[in-house]
Amino acid sequence: MAVKELTRVEKDSMGTMEVPVEAYYGASTQRAVLNFPISDLRFQRSFIRALALIKHCAAEVNSEFGDVDAKTAKAIKEAAMEIADGKFDSQFVVDIFQTGSGTSTNMNANEVIANRAIELLGGQKGDRKLVHPNDHVNFGMSSNDAIPTAIHVAALIEIREKLKPALEKLAASLKTRAAEFMPVIKTGRTHLQDATPIRLGQEFLGYAGQVERAIERLTFAEERLSQVALGGTAVGTGINSRPEYAGKVLAKLATITGVIVKESTNHFQAQSTLDEVVETSGVLKTIAVGLMKIANDVRWLGCGPRAGIAEIALPEVQPGSSIMPGKVNPVIAEAVCMVAAQVIGNDATITIAGQSGNFELNVMMPVAAYNLLQSIMILSTVTENFRAKLVEGLKATDRGPELVERGLSLCTALVPEIGYDMAAQISHDAFESGETIRQVALKKTKLTEKDLERLLDPFKMTKPGLE
Repeated sequence: MAVKELTRVEKDSMGTMEVPVEAYYGASTQRAVLNFPISDLRFQRSFIRALALIKHCAAEVNSEFGDVDAKTAKAIKEAAMEIADGKFDSQFVVDIFQTGSGTSTNMNANEVIANRAIELLGGQKGDRKLVHPNDHVNFGMSSNDAIPTAIHVAALIEIREKLKPALEKLAASLKTRAAEFMPVIKTGRTHLQDATPIRLGQEFLGYAGQVERAIERLTFAEERLSQVALGGTAVGTGINSRPEYAGKVLAKLATITGVIVKESTNHFQAQSTLDEVVETSGVLKTIAVGLMKIANDVRWLGCGPRAGIAEIALPEVQPGSSIMPGKVNPVIAEAVCMVAAQVIGNDATITIAGQSGNFELNVMMPVAAYNLLQSIMILSTVTENFRAKLVEGLKATDRGPELVERGLSLCTALVPEIGYDMAAQISHDAFESGETIRQVALKKTKLTEKDLERLLDPFKMTKPGLE
């Protein structure tokens, strides 16, 4: 026989609800738990931290204004900081698929903070006269401006602390590989077909350039996220909030987090849209696409080792097959590609969420927040993993230089001397006979071996004008 869970009674504006006796959340949160039994997805730690820090700073400002008495505000601040530090993560129980404004999660935070503050003051959970989740913890704000602000702040912190550093280290590693591989000549490829020579280092310089530009795009996204909705309260008008409230809260928040955020210059757009979130997701998608290109190139360049291109050797990190002994697969690069696919899918969700702003409020904030923060997190971790476990251990092989002399596109360098048509004929004959461009050109033109040595120097082809 199942043992009945011990409960206590909490109340909200709709009446009373039974909640687990040990829970710090209250009636509004329990209603949301019952209303949204949709998935096992919950807001990430980064979001809960951001929301709790907003409440912490708000309590201090409300105390300074005299809107919340100093003793109550002190307890709220302490409780909110404990939540920001992760001590009550198990109390955030509302599904991501909930009320579109995120009100259920905002109330979850208000109730947990209130009950913990009550406890710190020596009272019993649920004593709303001692600390009220709405009148004290939520004073001066609404779910409608607190939740979008928390989304921006969480994203900014995660970008600054995780994604940007990971990209910066990857760019540096790729530039190091580029310098190391610069003396290695190989055949270039366009349309998956042989093209004129390129240095392996030049190829990797291209990858480094992609990542450097990704960082630039991310910086732009940070600038867009830095304007937040706090201060608009319900519909953007700022009802029940002091004009100076948001500025003071955000200044304190910046001091704690190190990220600069400022009040939006247009609260009506800040709450009715997710444009900055959509824009940031687009940047993340672009970064994902770039990383997928690099990862796929690395996979192809390392394919083989005998029947493929095999111009680079990838670090061997684990056995690649349960049936083929000795097989090693490019699994680290494959993980990058799967993360990229997930981020691209997340962007599609965020795009749909972004257009779901009906009049004065967007109503897909939770799912947009979850997908945005997931994209930042998985891009951060997979980028660092790619650098540490693959890029740092890459080695060039002799395969690239060996194939250059047999490359048919070497004939491009002959065009200024013998014309396009003759060069094309030489390429065709070399392909048919299996000979090199040099061998056929000696037979079919007046060019000497010395001329061909000068014209067919592959290193000069990678830097026209080099003598």
